[in-house]
Order: sequence, then C-alpha cells, then structure tokens
Amino acid sequence: MSATPESPSRPTVTEREARRVAEAAREQDWHKPSFAKELFLGRFRLDLIHPHPLPAGEDAERGEAFLAKLRDFCETRIDGALIDREARIPDEVVTGLKEIGAFGMKIDTRYGGLGLTQVHYNKALALVGSASPAIGALLSAHQSIGVPQPLKMFGTQEQKDTFLPRCARTDISAFLLTEPDVGSDPARLATTAVPDGDDYVLDGVKLWTTNGVVADLLVVMARVPKSEGHRGGITAFVVEADSEGVTVENRNAFMGLRGLENGVTRFHRVRVPAAHRIGAEGQGLKIALTTLNTGRLSLPAMCVGAGKWCLKIAREWSAAREQWGKPVALHEAVGSKIAFIAATTFALEAVLDLSSQMADENRNDIRIEAALAKLYGSEMACLMADELVQIRGGRGYETADSLRDRGERAVPAEQILRDLRINRIFEGSTEIMHLLIAREAVDAHLSVAGDLIDPDKTLGDKARAGANAGLFYAKWLPRLVAGPGQLPGAYGEFRHGIDLSPHLRYVERTARRLARSTFYAMSRWQGRMETKQGFLGRIVDIGAELFAMSAACVRAELLRTRGENGREAYQLADAFCRQSRVRVEELFGRLWTNTDDIDRRVVKGVLSGTYTWLEQGVVDPSGDGPWIADAAPGPSTRENRHRPIR
Repeated sequence: MSATPESPSRPTVTEREARRVAEAAREQDWHKPSFAKELFLGRFRLDLIHPHPLPAGEDAERGEAFLAKLRDFCETRIDGALIDREARIPDEVVTGLKEIGAFGMKIDTRYGGLGLTQVHYNKALALVGSASPAIGALLSAHQSIGVPQPLKMFGTQEQKDTFLPRCARTDISAFLLTEPDVGSDPARLATTAVPDGDDYVLDGVKLWTTNGVVADLLVVMARVPKSEGHRGGITAFVVEADSEGVTVENRNAFMGLRGLENGVTRFHRVRVPAAHRIGAEGQGLKIALTTLNTGRLSLPAMCVGAGKWCLKIAREWSAAREQWGKPVALHEAVGSKIAFIAATTFALEAVLDLSSQMADENRNDIRIEAALAKLYGSEMACLMADELVQIRGGRGYETADSLRDRGERAVPAEQILRDLRINRIFEGSTEIMHLLIAREAVDAHLSVAGDLIDPDKTLGDKARAGANAGLFYAKWLPRLVAGPGQLPGAYGEFRHGIDLSPHLRYVERTARRLARSTFYAMSRWQGRMETKQGFLGRIVDIGAELFAMSAACVRAELLRTRGENGREAYQLADAFCRQSRVRVEELFGRLWTNTDDIDRRVVKGVLSGTYTWLEQGVVDPSGDGPWIADAAPGPSTRENRHRPIR
C-alpha cells in the first residue's frame, strides 16, 4: 500500500480513551511472583527476597574487573567541574568511554558488548555518575532506554546483528517519545509513521530527546494510521539519526546535568525501512513500558552514588568544622541530618541491589520493585543533597569554582542538588509513578471486581463480577486479621546483637494494615478511586517504605553472613527502619486526615481567577512566547544542531 504523508493533527482524546490506551500498554498478566505486589495485598513474602540473591561468581569477577577499569578512567580522564562549567562532555571523554566498552555494558558479548549483569551495570552507573552525573545520564539513556534494551527484548535476530555491535562500541542511541504537548499521556501522540511500500514515512516533533543531539541511532515512537493491512497504533522504530529529514533544532539547557546532550528533533518525511520497526504495529507503548521495568533502575543507581558522596562530604566537613567548642556533627541538629543520610544511603543501596539481582535472576516480576526503587531513590536522594547543602551552610550554596578561587576545597554541593532534581521527573515523574504503581498495586482487586465499577459493563457482567469478588474477598479479607507480625519470636534469624526482627514484624503487620486501608478506600469511593490521587500517593509511599525496610534488613543479614561489616550494617538497618517507621505512621495519619478536599476547592479558585489579587505587587520576569511551542509538522527552518561524536 502506498500513501502520501499527510500533516498529522493533534489527536483529540477523552480522559476515558487516554486511560484505555495506557491500560492496553501495560502488562496484563503476572506470570512470576512479585514481592512488592504481595506486599500491597497484605502478604509479607519474605521468602521471595531472603536469603538475598547473589550473582554468579563468573559474572561478579567480570563485573568487578570492569569497575576497576572504569574507576581508573573516572579518576584520570573525567573532570566533572569542567563539564558543568562548559556544559559539554569533551569528545575525547566520550571516545574514551567507547574504547573501554562503557557503551556496551548491557550488551551481550556475542555482539561485542561486556555482558554485565544488572547489578554491576548499576554499580558502574553509580561510579561514573559520581564523577559526572551528565555522563551517567549519557550512558543510561543509551543503554537503559535507547536502542540496546528494546532490541534485546523485542528485536529480531537481524536487527540485533545489525545494530547491537554498533551500540556496543561506536554508536550512541537515544529514546524519543515525549512531544511538546505530550508527556505522560501518549494517547495524544502526534508524530505519525505512514506506510509507503516497504517503508514508513515519519513526520513530527520530539522534545527532550536525551542524547538526541549526538545520537547515531534513535528509538522513535510514532502513530501508524489504521488502514488496510495495517492494524496501526503507536509503534517503535529504529531510525538512523543522519537520515534525510531529521533535524536537531535545539540543544536544550537545564538547571542541572549541564553536559546533557538533550534536544528537540524534527522529522519531515523521513523514510524508515519496515525492517527497522521493533515489534508489531501498535506495540510501541508496551515495548516502552516493558523496557522501563528494568531501565528505571539506572536512576536509583545514580541516586545511590550521590548518597554515598553526600555521606563522605558530610562526614569530613562535620568533623573539621567546629562551633561552640565541638565539631558540628556532635550537635544534635546537624547530627540527625548525618544519621538520615547514612541510614538512607544504606537502604537505597539495599533496594537497588535487591531489585537488580532479582532482575538478573528473572525469577520474579519486578515491575513494581523497579518503579518503587526509582520513586523512592529520586525523592530521598534530593532530600539527602538538600541536607548536605544545609550542613555545609553558606559553603553549600557557594559554587565549587568560587570555593577553589578563595582557597578552600572545591566541593560541588550545590551542583549535586541541581543535578539530582531532574530524577524526580525523568522516566516518569513522582506523580505519574504514584499512579502507575497504584494501578499495579490494586490490579488483583480490579481483576476480580473491576467490572462492578466500569460504567460500560452490562448488568450481567456486573453480576458475574460480584460473584467472583465475593469468592475472592471471602478468602482474602480474613487473612488480613492476623499474621506472623503478631508473634514475638517471628523472624528471629535477624536477631544478632542488634535485633532487626521487630522491624520485620512491623512490616508484616503494616502490610496487612495497608491492604485493609486500600480495600476500605475502594469500597468507599469505588469508581472515583482513581481521582483520589493524594490518597493513592500516600498508599504507594507507605509501600515504598515497607519495601525499603525489608531490603535493608535482608541486606544487613547478607553482609553479616559474609563477614562484611555485619554489625555496622545491622546498626544502619536498625536506624533506617526506626526513621522509616516514623514516616509510615505519619503517612497513615494523612490517609484520612488531610487537606485534599479544601485543596481541590482552592485549585478551582486559582484557575477561575478568584485569587488574582494575591498575585499583585510583583513583576513577571518571564519572556514572551507561547506556553507550548508550535509542533506543526513540516520542513525544518532551523540549523541542524546534530553533532555525532567520532
């Protein structure tokens, strides 16, 4: 079938249609067990994570060998201050990373990659991200969501043979989904891919294309029109970045990650061979979401690296700086911040390593665990960096260059705060992650009772759903009444000098309490449950804390059995769990005592202009221009900023 590319218009979709698109893209079934899913259902399946899974000896040796090589490269070849100052990663640094195989860490050795496990890949990202977060983002975008991962999971053998060797050694890849007016609502995706013989013809504009400025290969999501012989839908393609009609129109600049090669890319009648389509038509969003299941682990990896660095600086500075006759660390107001950073860094690494090892073993479904790791890591890392700036005082707000120029140690505390801030937005904002995780957390309920609240279902469908729900809840609800968490001797294997068993009993009891709260909310709000985003966010945050507590305890026990700082690990796990329990109880209190209703009324007033008088007395320094740039298809009128690195 031949067709002439037409100018796509922005799809107009209702809220219900948008939800249907998102629902169709998510994985529908659970073929493997999930610790986090069970946790949200009130079942504390410690057996799924304890004893802590471990990598194979050969995998560990290969990974450690590369980490040693990467550490030497970071210490001798990377100048993070220069990258932040000049807002660019030097070409010779990128070339050097290619030479040591850093762009092929996750690519199988048969294609020229290093074949690292997820565990060691994440350790590598934490290491290189500590030298320069911009380089961490470069490598992560290339391998976690760029061409290698989608091809590994969904590509044909021919596609793997063609593209993976290039990605392993020479080519940089990028992932292009977001558009100027499309973020987390892909139902409105406007970029089109019109079939034309053995090709597709792409037209559209993509925004925030991380690596897009320097990329050689692109994964592009575009909408294929439904027609005879074409099922249509959002579809994934591998596109050569130097194809005719591809223009990088802008290199975007940000408050942090100043070396990030992120841009705006326009496609005008770009021909892409059908052989470069990944998967079937209409599978694009499913490919993107499945790729992100493990790809999201790259962000918490760099958050762990940031936490480790924050702890190091806090320790060294707080011992050197004295106030009122003693080091500031010994003043409780400062010491509590240091304790938070230490305990939280331990827990984040526990969450990351546990999730990564489960991803490597492939015995568990980790879609919720990876999402929780991303959500929790990005939020807590920002808090740790903010606390470091506070501990450093005025020096924390001062740039590293300024500190150096006046003779002091050039500590980039303000930079780490700037660099980490994007992680709460990257690859699913905190708000979207709350909704995504909440949807998975209540999947079991919707599977048996969803038809009861679906307005499109018939009375017969609702009757059958009611019968199924009755059977499910008759078995499930009684199990939420009592459990091992009420037995004083439960989890006694975690009692070694310091006793972690009370924390695990707390997790077990609280998981049941969380499930009861979720069930009560569903009974109360039914079809309106999805609009209660404040409530759902708190439910997810409680689950994240329980997951982190579990991971921290399991990691402490692993380190004890291996003779690796076991007592100290138990101390940190104990401190973290005590801090976490305080946060959990606060979140439970806010489930039912909050300002959600009045907040909604205030928001309506703000949008209607009721409070514009409150905005008086200031000037707006913003420039002119539309809130959202025009993304109408057509030829580019701007200079091509594409800058491949060779």
